[in-house]
Amino acid sequence: MRKTVVVVGSMCSAMLLACAVAVLTAMPGLGQARTVTLVGAGDIARCDDRSDRATAKLLGKTRGTVFTLGDNVYPDGTRAQFRNCYGPTWGKYKKRTKPAAGNHEYHTPGAKPYFRYFGARAGKPGRGYYSYKRGSWHIIALNSNCEEVGCGADSRQGHWLRRDLRKHRAKCTLAYFHHPLYTSGREYDSPDRVRRFWRILNKRDADVILSGHAHRYERYAPMTARGKRSDGGIRQFIVGTGGAPGGAQKGPNDPRMQVKKIGTPGVLKLRLKPGSTGGNSSPCRAGPSPTRARTGATRSS
Repeated sequence: MRKTVVVVGSMCSAMLLACAVAVLTAMPGLGQARTVTLVGAGDIARCDDRSDRATAKLLGKTRGTVFTLGDNVYPDGTRAQFRNCYGPTWGKYKKRTKPAAGNHEYHTPGAKPYFRYFGARAGKPGRGYYSYKRGSWHIIALNSNCEEVGCGADSRQGHWLRRDLRKHRAKCTLAYFHHPLYTSGREYDSPDRVRRFWRILNKRDADVILSGHAHRYERYAPMTARGKRSDGGIRQFIVGTGGAPGGAQKGPNDPRMQVKKIGTPGVLKLRLKPGSTGGNSSPCRAGPSPTRARTGATRSS
């Protein structure tokens, strides 16, 4: 009677690259409810690298809402870089994109080109946080550039997040923002930056958090804002695989990390079906069930 999460990592051949797929399956009896699909990644486009062309092809083969996890275009998120580097690849799918801002967007003051490029899809200029609904899921895009917009308990964004969660008491909740709570290695952890988000979301029984920043794929066991493994925690995915090169790891694996892939661009596909109950026993919060998928050569997660 509980929902299961099937997480699939496949190594694709030629220019299709890697796909990390999570399939969330509803409990029996809810087959009539609408399934929704989210697909995307962070750390995406450069004019001097073509990996984002390959990941954009994966978007073209997948219906549903496209999410981005920040650092959409390198190196500085300028108007010309959005037009000339992001536009020809991931920009083809802008009309179905729900973006988040990364630190590279703010290399240009106020991330103004980012807000101009995506318009209302990026939330209000100067804020960059918003929410929307897909099926029975409540989706929240936050801005983890705290020095720019504030992330603390008394910040405008913090107050907005609590109000938004009170207003939308969905059975299933997914949030995404650029900076991850924890990563393997020593360079990309951001607990002081995003722990407040995690506390608020965990208190309201959020199920999944997506982040980028580290240029690799990692999937974590459910955990609390303090990093304690817990069935009542939130599962974190790091998906900094949109096309930007890099991703070397300096330091040990995080003990809560369950799956990792470095050096292979790709996207995360989420098929979301509704749960049946709310609260800590919600079947939206479930453990992984690894399996295999074939797209060229195969590797199970």
